[in-house]
Amino acid sequence: MIRSILLVAALVSAASARVLMDSLAAVPRGWESVRRALPDETVSLRIALRQQRAEDLEQAVLEISTPGQPKYGKHLTRDELRSYTAPSKSATLAVTRWLENHNIQSAVVDNDWVSFSTTVGNASDLLKTDFAWYQNVESGSELKLRTLAYSVPDEIAPHIDLVQPTTRFGQPVAQRSTIFEMHHLDNEAANKIKFAAGTAEGCNHTITPDCLKWLYDIKYTPTNAVQNTIAFASFLEQYARYDDFQTFQSMYVPEAQGQNFTVELVNGGLDDQNSWRDSGEANLDIQYILGISHPIPILQYSTGGRGPLIPTTTQPTPPGTNEPYFEWLTYLLNQTDDKIPKVISVSYGEEEQSIPRDYAVKVCNMFMQLGARGVSVIFASGDSGPGNSCIRSTDNATYFEPTFPAGCPYVTAVGATYLTNPERAIGFSSGGFSMYHPRPKWQRSAVEPYLRSIGDTYAPFFDPRGRAIPDIAAQGSSFNVIDKGWNSLLSGTSASAPVVAGIVGLLNAARYTQGLPSLGFLNPWLYNNSDAFTDVVAGAGIGCRKRKELKHGASWNATVGWDPVTGLGTPKFGRLLEIAAPGVANA
Repeated sequence: MIRSILLVAALVSAASARVLMDSLAAVPRGWESVRRALPDETVSLRIALRQQRAEDLEQAVLEISTPGQPKYGKHLTRDELRSYTAPSKSATLAVTRWLENHNIQSAVVDNDWVSFSTTVGNASDLLKTDFAWYQNVESGSELKLRTLAYSVPDEIAPHIDLVQPTTRFGQPVAQRSTIFEMHHLDNEAANKIKFAAGTAEGCNHTITPDCLKWLYDIKYTPTNAVQNTIAFASFLEQYARYDDFQTFQSMYVPEAQGQNFTVELVNGGLDDQNSWRDSGEANLDIQYILGISHPIPILQYSTGGRGPLIPTTTQPTPPGTNEPYFEWLTYLLNQTDDKIPKVISVSYGEEEQSIPRDYAVKVCNMFMQLGARGVSVIFASGDSGPGNSCIRSTDNATYFEPTFPAGCPYVTAVGATYLTNPERAIGFSSGGFSMYHPRPKWQRSAVEPYLRSIGDTYAPFFDPRGRAIPDIAAQGSSFNVIDKGWNSLLSGTSASAPVVAGIVGLLNAARYTQGLPSLGFLNPWLYNNSDAFTDVVAGAGIGCRKRKELKHGASWNATVGWDPVTGLGTPKFGRLLEIAAPGVANA
């Protein structure tokens, strides 16, 4: 704490010469300093340049994504989008000259980003800060090169949004329930599940693709799906396994036998089929996208982003180390119009408060850019109800914990249910209200009745003005997954997200048969068509069990209308198809 206060004080003492861009009061919870970085070690950084037309882009995305607007569905090309996100020439010139003056000659400018690698000594002088190596206490091996504060000259500050990775410590984790641990089934149990699939009794206990198709009335099969790719993101060395994929096909989706998936490697990502690491999340994603959307092609983005266990001057961190989101999103947005997938499922997230505000806003802006290009981005809402520890990092007060990036208004956040007649909110399903993003207007009429209904309940523990999550929900408990040859059961909003992604892929496929564009950024369309969802009115998301003020914990209850555990409810595919592609039969 003392070191961080002294560092901030030193930056402030530079007075009018510099602007403090970001600072942390202390090392974030769960991390500890290992050692100071050596001056000749390597650091790789990205500067986000200020976009000239950021507000215009936001307005354009709303017009493109809101039913009834004249520009609805008229998505932007990559080049059209860049005309909105481009910085001014003076901004680019000022920043590159600033870098050159600090002996950084090899910076790469890509529209609104400047990337460079330099020595720690150079970067410390550039940002008037001290870098150190920090370790995640829980993982024991995760090391990151970070600082607790940084500043830039007065004349540079108006031209940039942030410099990262600097104060961003967190890392994405799979949104898998810790209540229902993954466990393997023997052959007898697996065969019983397969036999009972698609019946109310069987699907009350375990979920298969047939359960989901029966429950959500999914009968439509695309006839021409070649140009309609569904993608999903894999982080933290998770790799979908081809052998498991084929086994899952033979057991649960026999009509899909012969279909495979493709992998694109981002930021040093791999496709290690012999990895000893956990593959449950990646297998869950791909197997249930397949189960819902066959024969639509599936693409896995395998994104690297973890540094060496013991960084030294002979083993410096590679460019982009420990920063998977910027690397992955930049890669996506650089894709040509014919290559970018129109649906992306992401089952990873973290506490919103663990993310610097400027970082969260920038990442959200990049998701907005994907929406502008006709991409639907689906995120798991999280697996801790209103929160886990529920401690506000700024003052240690009790406070609910919304998740990132689910709290971004430009992604569709998906909560979880279980049982079938009726469906109920499951206890781990996360929801709440963003700390960083205000509630968008397309959400207000759905959310405000809920807030009125709870009155002052939990009033000190969340910001009722924030973007509300989740948007919708789907089954999320006891999914049958083939992992490393075993029939296994997995639970979490990680399961719910690929289900929704598969459904959106089907809707897009139906729209293409009528010459219609992809649905793109979904949320205004969803809230305009709330009757296409089954309202979940039972169950609750439960968390914050260790806080004295809350005694037995806190819960967001499922109730009539939108609620912060199941959102608008679970999909009625037939109705969604009727709205998205009128005249296409659900058959």
